[in-house]
Amino acid sequence: MSHLYEELKNLLGKEKGVAQATVVRGPTAVGAKLLVFPDNSYHGSSGIAALDTHIAEDAEHAIWTGDAQTHTYNITFEGTSIAQAFDVFIEGFPPPPTLVIVGAGHIAIPLTSFAKTLNYRVVVVDARAAFATRERFPHADELIVEWPDEVLAKMDLNPSTSVAVLTHDPKFDEPTLRVILTRRVGYIGAIGSRKTSAERAERLKKHNLTDEQLARIHGPIGLNIGAASPEEMALAIMAEIVATRHGKDRAAILDWAKK
Repeated sequence: MSHLYEELKNLLGKEKGVAQATVVRGPTAVGAKLLVFPDNSYHGSSGIAALDTHIAEDAEHAIWTGDAQTHTYNITFEGTSIAQAFDVFIEGFPPPPTLVIVGAGHIAIPLTSFAKTLNYRVVVVDARAAFATRERFPHADELIVEWPDEVLAKMDLNPSTSVAVLTHDPKFDEPTLRVILTRRVGYIGAIGSRKTSAERAERLKKHNLTDEQLARIHGPIGLNIGAASPEEMALAIMAEIVATRHGKDRAAILDWAKK
């Protein structure tokens, strides 16, 4: 088992998402361990294929929630009709949260500061070089001057990723949304009034996006706190991102990810 420990230590050092499962009670396989990865693959085994499959499903979910709890599985072995109970302790280790800000306008500046204060890794993407400058975003972990949809299509997006679309320009935000709505990101927010959001949704439907996918967009972006200044708007957005991350929002990604 030492090699699994070393692999876990290496993955955590690289800030990669992973879950560890240990069989703690059962008629056999007690002490067996599995490392489960975001694609549902795993290293290690209990020696019982059906049990491994159940473990991998719950452990993959735990990666993104950070849950640590014992799960009970009832396994019926071939040639018998009586189910045997196995208790498995599963602990998830999510990667650090990342915020991708699409659009380097005025709101993006305080939003970067708030996100960094909350220990998010922040990536700012904008095709307009005059806006996406290191002078304006000294605290961003990464500053990318490219078309956002092309960048996001190549990024490792996952349930620990939040995306705030602040471009307020259909030629930027709609191609971006078409990319991220097909990915398992934790939060999607797009700036614009209710009327703008409704009109955008109708246009996106013409690109074969479903009502379920479109319902994942938080638009207008941010909690309704009566925000007026860029700083207040950034606060409202960050508050909504945190609420969603902790399952305190109706559009929480964890409910979607279980489907």
